[in-house]
Amino acid sequence: MLVLGRSQVEALLDMDALIDGLGPAMVDLSEGRASVPDRVAAVVPGQDGFLAAMPGYVPSVGVLMSKLVSLFPHNAGTPLPTHQALIAVFDPETGEPTALLDGTAITAARTAAGSALSARLLAREDAEVLAVLGTGVQARTHAHAMCRVRPVRQIRVAGRDTVRAGVLAEELSGELGVEAVAAPHYADALDGADLVAAATHTVDPVVRRAWLTPGVHIASVGFNQGGREVDDATVAEALVCVESRRAVLAPFPAGSNDLLFPIRDGVITADHIHAELGELVNGSRPGRTSADQITLYKSVGVAVQDAAATALVVNAARARSVGHEIGMR
Repeated sequence: MLVLGRSQVEALLDMDALIDGLGPAMVDLSEGRASVPDRVAAVVPGQDGFLAAMPGYVPSVGVLMSKLVSLFPHNAGTPLPTHQALIAVFDPETGEPTALLDGTAITAARTAAGSALSARLLAREDAEVLAVLGTGVQARTHAHAMCRVRPVRQIRVAGRDTVRAGVLAEELSGELGVEAVAAPHYADALDGADLVAAATHTVDPVVRRAWLTPGVHIASVGFNQGGREVDDATVAEALVCVESRRAVLAPFPAGSNDLLFPIRDGVITADHIHAELGELVNGSRPGRTSADQITLYKSVGVAVQDAAATALVVNAARARSVGHEIGMR
């Protein structure tokens, strides 16, 4: 069995290939070919955290796998990431375990790649100003991914900690070669932004309709215990797209309060969800219809994305003889 650590996974991940590779996997999901049971989670109330199991089989990449992922939001601002994970891979013909790899890097990369794919499908072609809400791992990865699909010339970073926002902005400027600045408030970051990557653990919405410019595309990936990242007015007005209707509408913590709350309160119905990513990729649902339309991609994470990323990493590892082989018998 092949074993890969986090640094090896990070070195093997190709973000451009991952963004491209997610498309067929999302189509498999929307067209019913992928087997992706509902996520189950063991909740740790004292830490507002949980451990979730996410199994999946995706024919387009030939991967049978399961991810165990913990989400502990109080890790924010500490040396530990909020999301930590392991992925086990099995032979889809025999069921034999074939690989065990760090899933923390994969979770960060595939989440950002999904948002970048949504931007490729929904954002205006001339989108140049990116607002990054949050200062953690997902914020950084999203900035890198978004710059691969749109001609971003300026990044504005906003978070609860303005010092951390400034540090991230400085680092992104050096890494991406574009202007990156810290914004004093979420509203300042959003004012005039064409793209938004929201990756926070806030209780109160940081994406508000009054702060948005017409034509903006929003990718919201935050986990918000007891709250939400996007306000009712934005959800009600936006063209809403998701990875999976079933996943996003599952009870929290599997689903998203950003949609569950406005449905509960009668602001929208479940039919307000316009499309899944796979339906945009295969053309069965249309995307943006005007330059001024607000589009919203709400992500909760689905196993087909992990499977697509895992396939790329394992194939690259075997091709380059990276990792350790261990026996399980």
